[in-house]
Amino acid sequence: MKKLVFMLTLCVSFVVGGTFSALAGVAPVVGGAALCVVSLLSPLFGIDGLRAGIYPEIWTGETVKAFRTSVESIGWLNKIRSYDQYTKENVIHWIVLGGDPDVLINNSTYPLDVQTLTDGDKSISLDKYQTKPTVITDDELQGIGYDKIGSVIERHRDMINEKKYAKAIHALAPAADTTATPVIVTNGVNSADGTRKTITRTEIIALKKAFDAQKIPTTGRVLVLCSDHVSDLLSNDQKFVEQYYNYQSGKISNLYGFEVYEYNDCPYYTVSSKAKLAFGAVATDTERQASVAFYAPRMMKATGETKAYLSEAKTDPKNQENLANFRHYFICLPLKNEAIGAIVSGVV
Repeated sequence: MKKLVFMLTLCVSFVVGGTFSALAGVAPVVGGAALCVVSLLSPLFGIDGLRAGIYPEIWTGETVKAFRTSVESIGWLNKIRSYDQYTKENVIHWIVLGGDPDVLINNSTYPLDVQTLTDGDKSISLDKYQTKPTVITDDELQGIGYDKIGSVIERHRDMINEKKYAKAIHALAPAADTTATPVIVTNGVNSADGTRKTITRTEIIALKKAFDAQKIPTTGRVLVLCSDHVSDLLSNDQKFVEQYYNYQSGKISNLYGFEVYEYNDCPYYTVSSKAKLAFGAVATDTERQASVAFYAPRMMKATGETKAYLSEAKTDPKNQENLANFRHYFICLPLKNEAIGAIVSGVV
């Protein structure tokens, strides 16, 4: 076995060295022989290193990453104004204007009544996102062909982003059905799996009408369709199929004044009460996922500080382990409990 590994090492080294030397205009045999010498002297490619076990990535330099939320899927978040400049110590303060003055028409009674408009201070603490520390031993770093520490850091960042996007769309959805925060239940045909009523254009038009009744401006309305509702419309609405993808903007074409996006991690509702489930709660048979609508100028988002906690193995002589994790602050909310809505699938 040892001889086989030894020969494999030399063969691969010769081929790789010969290829690169040929590209550089040098005789392949020279490059191949040179890399063979380096391989014999290197602890990474030498026999001892191979016997200790080398990751397959040493030969390909490739890693397989988990699927993550695409940039296109969070286009709805990019429509919301950033309040980063107002963030101090991961807290935001702003003034809540105390209503509007009454208007008198053809008044003939004097003196006029005095009206007080009381403004107030509102403060919001940003959500704190933390990852659990990941262990990367020095032994693990010996003999791998990719940047393991860089890969771990990237995965920590990606997972924090996944959580904060999901919590953002959850916060933008109404907690319950009210005049200012309508929650509409679908009443289409039975879905393919027979568990819910599909969405139709009727529900989207009803949501538009509810926004119109609140005199919400048309420019700035956003509709984020959950995956169930996108599938419904693709299956049952030929017109939607034709406008599903806009090759210029990279997003779904507008519907009834809404800028339309799709996102998989939309919140769930208890259908009978139209009440939103808590973030992270597990849905049951009586609960369904919803699409979310909002008026972007009345929403806010803010990013606070990001801290990296990295300890090197050289500071841990006993275990010889590297540790990495992160802390990140972010929030996304409606400025007031208004100009938001949802469409939730009806239960069959």
